[in-house]
Amino acid sequence: MKIQALTAVTEHQAQQADSILRTCVHCGLCNATCPTYQLLNNECDGPRGRIYLIKQVLEGQAATRPTLTHLDRCLTCRACETTCPSGVQYGKLLDIGREQLEQQISRPLLDRSKRAVLRYILPYPQRFAPLLKLARLFKPLLPNSLAIPPRRDAINRVSTTQTRQMLILEGCVQSTLAPSINQAAAHVLQQLGISLISAPSAGCCGALSYHLSAPADGLDFARRNIDAWLPYLEQGAENIVITASGCGVMVKDYGELLQHDTDYADKARRVSAATVDLVEVFAAEDLSGLHLKHTAKIAIQAPCTLQHGQKLTGAMEQLLQRLGFTLSPVADAHLCCGSAGTYSLLQPDISTKLRQNKLTALEQHHPDIIATANIGCLTHLQSKTETPVRHWIEIVAAALVV
Repeated sequence: MKIQALTAVTEHQAQQADSILRTCVHCGLCNATCPTYQLLNNECDGPRGRIYLIKQVLEGQAATRPTLTHLDRCLTCRACETTCPSGVQYGKLLDIGREQLEQQISRPLLDRSKRAVLRYILPYPQRFAPLLKLARLFKPLLPNSLAIPPRRDAINRVSTTQTRQMLILEGCVQSTLAPSINQAAAHVLQQLGISLISAPSAGCCGALSYHLSAPADGLDFARRNIDAWLPYLEQGAENIVITASGCGVMVKDYGELLQHDTDYADKARRVSAATVDLVEVFAAEDLSGLHLKHTAKIAIQAPCTLQHGQKLTGAMEQLLQRLGFTLSPVADAHLCCGSAGTYSLLQPDISTKLRQNKLTALEQHHPDIIATANIGCLTHLQSKTETPVRHWIEIVAAALVV
């Protein structure tokens, strides 16, 4: 296979794509766990078909709008990577393919406008917060199909005087929709002798822009966060704790995404090496000092970014069981709920079907509460169920006996 010297493909991307494509043996096992293939039953809407489409474009065939549509329909859930016996890095190939197609295919004006508005608003809490407040005010006048999440206030801030300190990503959407999540994390970690501190100049992790046709903007967010966090790491902060699993995937990838940036390569690797999901923090600690009052049966919705992106399959379930919670069985736990960042806004039909399938599986055994580890999944699921959907740390904090 020979990848053409196309404008949007760097030498590194060409080598990376060639290596990934040679790894794939086209066995099709990936299709068995692909949510869109299961729904649409179209080879081009499964990983194997998309790999062929990307290969054709990288070899010089003209990109087409149907090809762009098939790639847009991919959730980037990476369940195929967990399934693949050959270790094909499909997510990285998809990023390369999408970037190439964006250079060749002009999107319709409405599509371009949607993506531009999402990039302009969501990564910036100072822009998103007033719009969300306005939407909640006019919620009775809005159509039922437009889900406006209820307000989730933060719990009272806790002391940051513990000997051990870790940085926490405040984030963009989560800090506006559910500040209670990070506050719950701080509250519980305080019982373990750990204080959470935030870097005021840190912001969005960059994932939203990076996956919405603006990779350069995404990397600029990454550089800003690296500059904000490094001084704290140098002063003794143990880790960078991420409570939104989608952000965790992105920050853990900083080192690879910036490996060819001479000014940031080493710094990005240091940041990525120090980054942990909240569940990893608890898994490494002695939890015998936490006293919990268990009253709820929990159904676990493991976000794709946690189990497939960060390769922490079963970590949330194991931790909650270790803490003594009763878990409800969930069928097809590997399948995406349909949130997938901005996917629910850009591909609403597919997203809605996946959400209903996920809720059916989650509620089959009548749990008292649904636990997740990502704000996008939480908001997406809560919009169509009466069962409370909470971040798992909020459940732990509510059960904590101090």
